[in-house]
Amino acid sequence: MSSESRLYTFSQETKDHLRKFRLGTSRSNDPQAVIYFIDKNTLEIKQDEDQTVYKDLQDIAEELPDHSPRFVLLSYPLTLPSGRLSVPYVLLYYLPVTCNAELRMLYAGAKELMRNTAEVGKVLEIDSADDLEELPKKLGAE
Repeated sequence: MSSESRLYTFSQETKDHLRKFRLGTSRSNDPQAVIYFIDKNTLEIKQDEDQTVYKDLQDIAEELPDHSPRFVLLSYPLTLPSGRLSVPYVLLYYLPVTCNAELRMLYAGAKELMRNTAEVGKVLEIDSADDLEELPKKLGAE
């Protein structure tokens, strides 16, 4: 057992939600995203209370805090240059340059656990909400 899995926790409800979200978005025609954070007191990785599923990159950008990291799970349908439809499932590791060292370490330690638990194929690091505009290009859209 890795040290990360002993330090950070996921509730069974969160694990179930991660699985349901991954399976439910794999054939979606619209972008879908959920935002997760680490509770500093319990070190539990969880979704915000309202459990919002975001359908637009701009909405995600507005929800990301200016000084605190977040994990964003994103299913983003796009058309590849070959004309084929692809729905990459990625983890956006949002780490703003203005966040303090304690939070940087907290999220850096949980990144691989989040990646493995959410079963994402790719991790993209972003340091500002503006980076979301470049996302389709990074994912390989036309």
